[in-house]
Amino acid sequence: MAKMSSSKASNGSGKNSELLPFAIHVVRGRWFSVFASFLIMAGAGATYLFGIYSKQIKSSLGYDQTTLNLLGFFKDLGANVGVLSGLIGEVTPTWFVLLIGSAMNFAGYFMIWLAVTAKIPKPKVWHMCLYICIGANSQNFANTGALVTCVKNFPASRGVMLGLLKGFTGLSGAIFTQIYLAVYGNNSKSMILLIAWLPAALSVVFVYTIRPMKLVRQPNELRVFYHFLYVSIALALFLMAMIIVQKQVTFSQAAYAGSVTVVCVYLFVPLGIAIREELLLWNLKKQPVDPPTELTIEKVPQTIETKEDALPSNSSKEQKQNTKISCFADIFNKPERGEDYTILQALLSIDMLILFIATLCGLGSSLTAVDNLGQIGESLGYPTKTISSFVSLVSIWNYFGRVFSGFVSESLLVKWKVPRPLMMTLVLLLSCAGHLLIAFPAPGSVYVASVIIGFSFGAQLPLLFAIISELFGLKYYSTLFNCGQLASPLGSYILNVKVTGMLYDREALKELAKKGMARSSVKELICLGSQCYRLAFTILASITFFGALVSLVLVIRTREFYKGDIYKKFTEEAEDA
Repeated sequence: MAKMSSSKASNGSGKNSELLPFAIHVVRGRWFSVFASFLIMAGAGATYLFGIYSKQIKSSLGYDQTTLNLLGFFKDLGANVGVLSGLIGEVTPTWFVLLIGSAMNFAGYFMIWLAVTAKIPKPKVWHMCLYICIGANSQNFANTGALVTCVKNFPASRGVMLGLLKGFTGLSGAIFTQIYLAVYGNNSKSMILLIAWLPAALSVVFVYTIRPMKLVRQPNELRVFYHFLYVSIALALFLMAMIIVQKQVTFSQAAYAGSVTVVCVYLFVPLGIAIREELLLWNLKKQPVDPPTELTIEKVPQTIETKEDALPSNSSKEQKQNTKISCFADIFNKPERGEDYTILQALLSIDMLILFIATLCGLGSSLTAVDNLGQIGESLGYPTKTISSFVSLVSIWNYFGRVFSGFVSESLLVKWKVPRPLMMTLVLLLSCAGHLLIAFPAPGSVYVASVIIGFSFGAQLPLLFAIISELFGLKYYSTLFNCGQLASPLGSYILNVKVTGMLYDREALKELAKKGMARSSVKELICLGSQCYRLAFTILASITFFGALVSLVLVIRTREFYKGDIYKKFTEEAEDA
């Protein structure tokens, strides 16, 4: 009996002694890094909440609509101009990028909260523009730190990874809304404070767990990502159900707390999946390795000889690299597609120009449609509650578009060698249909249009980021993917301010003239009727169709590249590792 009890005690102590090393193994593992990235990206969508707290900024600081629109422009500018974060990410470790983003997020939004709550003297308008630009720009540091690192750690599943990560960002607005209603009630000033501290805290907590790791290809890798997908879909459906129910029923503080608890459970289910996968790897490491046989011992000198023979060729490669004078010397001497381009080689390539034009047309039109959705509903006579449902539909279907484009384009690419740019062409054509439904509305057509526009808007970003990584390599991906989305704010400014806004005002002035009134006699220009957005969205549909044709040129240019094994280099590296 004494022997049995001592053996049990030794087994128990053995398990306890293994627990700490296993916990360290989990925290330092690739799958825990993915879970941490999901949480950081779920906190990186504060810009989608501007519509909720912008009314407080307007009323507290006494701004007119023009000034508020100026703030909105600087918010979009900060959110989309991420070149600085990309360049910093090229020369500094991931933890430094995440810490800068955390500090910028807290500083920008905390200053806005202090201004709105009158805890500091009323700031000048340019101060507020600077604060919101800094706060919004912080999400690019989260993108560079978490998203780029995950793509480099899972290069053979990059489409799936991009879809999942950007999907969590798409759900960010709905997640934050549930948290703020549970913690602060219906106080939208406190929403600004929540946006300031929560994303910053997430980046600080996980700052050392997200880092580039040794490339290892697991046979069940894709299956694990599908498990993550199922969890995120369940979360999206739950959020959509809560949005619909909360519009119909008045929730108490306790009911909001219950819904947030369910949201948090869904957010932490990926942690369980990560621990499961790390446990499998831990058990594989513990398996005994067979001792070397005579055959392997005989082969050792041969492998040494081949390595020695290979030394001169490696040294000659190094000599060639050392003879390079400047990165400017190779601008037009581009490598093959899929190899690592320099930043200038990629930016000055025809493929990048085609992507820029397609993005300017596609994302620019989609952003314009999303920004005007409230006024579209108003012009067509929908009640306020219904208009907020349109916005919610865009948010949820934005998520579905992101994960769909990531997973489906990856599956089509691996199984049937379908070029990823072809998926972008199809998404842009779908977007045209959404714009035309607004240009020529029928009863209830705005519901369908908001679903189509939300889905196609969400689908474009993962496709853009994946195509850039495939055509131009991963060496300078931090900078290149941030450069790739520069077309988005430019397209939004041209199509939203210079096209849609001006045409809407023109229609509103026509209505005033019919009533015999002048512009000075009304405070706000409002247009009612289907004609308000008809010409504008017909133009948007035409521009999006042009973007689809431009992306089709990229499909033709890259069809041979996508017929090959674009992940061969990474699978070989993983096998060697």
